[in-house]
Amino acid sequence: IAAGAPEVLLIKHKNGGHWAFPKGHVERSETESETALREIREETGLLVRLDPGFRRSVRYSPKPGVDKDVIYFLGFPTGGNPAVQKEEIREMRWLPGAEALRLVTYDNDRQVLEGAIAYLGRERKA
Repeated sequence: IAAGAPEVLLIKHKNGGHWAFPKGHVERSETESETALREIREETGLLVRLDPGFRRSVRYSPKPGVDKDVIYFLGFPTGGNPAVQKEEIREMRWLPGAEALRLVTYDNDRQVLEGAIAYLGRERKA
């Protein structure tokens, strides 16, 4: 999410063509946050700072007998060279929160985004 008026970075995945957030699998002995930072950098070229106050976990079943846990963080760009990882990503867009809510494909991601937008609203009032 960008600082100032909240904008959300969504990516369109090549596999399935869905709009979602950067994400990926833990490698070796990475922590959750190390994985998030690496995946964001690999998929978008961006460096980010994670907000330690926002962490959401979602469990879903992509097929019978398979459960996946996805951990989401809220991050703010700090640098890098924006570029999509062509092997996995078709496109990336910065969008206002309401527009991102309409574009995101899966309900789980929409709920995470709603939580992030509400969190940012509370943080700005504090």
